[in-house]
Amino acid sequence: MDEVSAGGIVFFKNNILMLRKFNGDWVLPKGRVEQDETIKDAAIREVYEESKAKVNVIKYLGKIYYEFNRTSYKEKIKVNKEVYWYLMMARNMNCTAQKNEGFKEAKFLPFERSLKIARYDDERKIIKKAIDDIKFHCYK
Repeated sequence: MDEVSAGGIVFFKNNILMLRKFNGDWVLPKGRVEQDETIKDAAIREVYEESKAKVNVIKYLGKIYYEFNRTSYKEKIKVNKEVYWYLMMARNMNCTAQKNEGFKEAKFLPFERSLKIARYDDERKIIKKAIDDIKFHCYK
């Protein structure tokens, strides 16, 4: 089974938006692309649905791939996941974790802290790429 998702590395000043799941993992906002939706629009929607953060898209950063097993009706299904990431700037630091989306906390955290607490290596890599881009281009 193949899945396509999109998400955002959302920054405000020297901070990145991170979401804390109920199991304690810190992750970036992302989710599945819906039918008849562009990947970019899906990224904006997912960021808003999961955090209520209002953003402007700066640029496309890249995509990552990974595989995982999903249990469905007592059988394991191998999922090939493709995630497209966008660099986004928040309009302000207002954010609220959406419990119905699986999150108990949403926070803008300093760049270095975000890199340390990110649960997944591939998310750490895309955060690093975003930070390098932000520092090089000095978005305001």
